Amino acid sequence: MIKKFIDKLLGKGPKSASGAPLGKRVEVPKEQHGIDLSLVDERAIKVVRTLAEAGHEAYIVGGAVRDLLLGLRPKDFDVATSATPEQVKALFRRAFIIGRRFRIVHVVFGRGRDHEVIEVSTFRALIDAAATEQVAGNEKTSKGELANKTSVVDASGRVLRDNVWGPQIEDAARRDFTVNAMYYDPQRELVVDYHGGLADAKKKLLRMIGDPATRYREDPVRIIRVVRFAAKLGFEIEPKTRAPIQEMAALLDNVPASRTFDEMIKLLQTGHALASIEQLRKQGLHRGVFPVLDVALDEAQRHDGREKFVRLALADTDRRVGEGKPVAPSFMLACMLWHDVLDRWQKVKAQGEPPFPALQQAIDAAFDARIGDISGRGKLAADMREIWMMQPRFDRRSGRVPYTLIEQPRFRAGFDFLRLRADAGEIDAELAEWWEDFSLGTDEEREALIEQARESEGKRRKSAGGDAEPAGEPAKKRRRRRRKPAGAGANAGTPAGEGSAPPSGGD
Repeated sequence: MIKKFIDKLLGKGPKSASGAPLGKRVEVPKEQHGIDLSLVDERAIKVVRTLAEAGHEAYIVGGAVRDLLLGLRPKDFDVATSATPEQVKALFRRAFIIGRRFRIVHVVFGRGRDHEVIEVSTFRALIDAAATEQVAGNEKTSKGELANKTSVVDASGRVLRDNVWGPQIEDAARRDFTVNAMYYDPQRELVVDYHGGLADAKKKLLRMIGDPATRYREDPVRIIRVVRFAAKLGFEIEPKTRAPIQEMAALLDNVPASRTFDEMIKLLQTGHALASIEQLRKQGLHRGVFPVLDVALDEAQRHDGREKFVRLALADTDRRVGEGKPVAPSFMLACMLWHDVLDRWQKVKAQGEPPFPALQQAIDAAFDARIGDISGRGKLAADMREIWMMQPRFDRRSGRVPYTLIEQPRFRAGFDFLRLRADAGEIDAELAEWWEDFSLGTDEEREALIEQARESEGKRRKSAGGDAEPAGEPAKKRRRRRRKPAGAGANAGTPAGEGSAPPSGGD
């Protein structure tokens, strides 16, 4: 009798044909789980209510339930339901079926920047990898074989298609960690727990449902997720869940680069980026998993100045997330890769290449080495380039240059980058202070600041006996430059770095 009670409490129960634990349904009332309904997004409640009124089962699920149990306000809300994607789509005016690997529905509320998406998934059945159709290739090389298939794995057991619907008990068993496998009905204020997730949440423990090695093979990204959750939540990883991580890490090579890249961004945007870096080191994942993060994690590069800079950048990111401020992935990545760009820039210039094309080459090389195919496309790469290319222009504080620079759309990001460089001791703090004063000053104050900068530059030249090069550069003859027309773009016309010292750090 006691054993049955303990098994019920821990969510133990029968196993599926594949050997995965099905768990046992335990309904936890509000008096025991203590979730504050005011923390639940009203749009998620509306989605659950609409599905329930149409005769379907529907619950808030996953990380949102976990966070609610911890007294946190979830950032995102997902809903799981017995309704098929087509049935869900028919119930909402703005709903879109997306995905191939997992078909889900995005129910959209609002428009523009204020819009919110509630992600709705259908309860999925457990799949037995041994009995499931297998292909030799991956998502790209086996497109023809994957067409119109609902359940497919690759040669390593990684799930390529998982669109077989099933009951809630099986849906819970196919989720990754016990704390992510709970369901919350906001109408009845009831938590449904099959695998002891409530007990693990209270113990601050991350425990894999089923055999960890098998679950990592099904989806190697779970290796990254366990690190992220441990860092974000301050949870311990259960020994059996932790044991296969290093051995299984090589499976991440088979995951599409875009997916691992997205997971890396999540690591840096949880508000616990520094803790995530340390957790990667702790689990032996500090080299080779993320080429971008290798810059921060490689022991051989820890004492060349970049470690201090990267840690300051990550700490600043954590602070912003904690204050509820937005964090741009482009800014974080620009910080991570700055020393790669800087080192390459200096080498190419030393070979006789003019500053502007040298900087462009350095940026291209950093993208190729650290980000690969993702680097050259879209706004992310463009914003990173603009932040980097803006840095040499901060050295120019005369004429119309300061006025045109502060009008650039990415000025604030470029200035924050400059400020971090100053905090890291890579540039004179006076330069960052000057630009902050200029950006906030009145017209009269700005004119006074430009005059002050002109006098300061004159004194430096006089003390150096003529045209003094900025610190860190060997003296050389300064070429007289033609002034740019007012209103020229941040990267237009003037070679970056010409007539000024190259940036020696970044943010």
